[in-house]
Amino acid sequence: VQLQAFGGGLVQAGGSLQLTCKISGNIFSPNVMAWYRQAPGKQREFVALITTHGDTKYGESVKGRFTISRDNAGLTLGLQMKSLKPEDTAVYSCNVHDLQTFNHYWGQGTQVTVSS
Repeated sequence: VQLQAFGGGLVQAGGSLQLTCKISGNIFSPNVMAWYRQAPGKQREFVALITTHGDTKYGESVKGRFTISRDNAGLTLGLQMKSLKPEDTAVYSCNVHDLQTFNHYWGQGTQVTVSS
């Protein structure tokens, strides 16, 4: 299983970015797909998750500003980020938790930098 995240970049505060994670390989259902982020010198932080059934959950700091999505085939995970703040600056990584095999899969991160 391979995950590849892209879409990061430099944006001004108040701006928007769309992150995408492409997933290849065999992932069983049910599963949970998620985004995490890690800022320099800080612990990894949960951003958002979406289940096979489309249920979502968001971290408190992004609630109302970020929207997570996935396609029906479970091959693409998205994160629409709006009203970005400098504190959103971090490396964003995608994760898949296969609930049949209990394996966790991680993609390489994509850098998001929000300037004030």
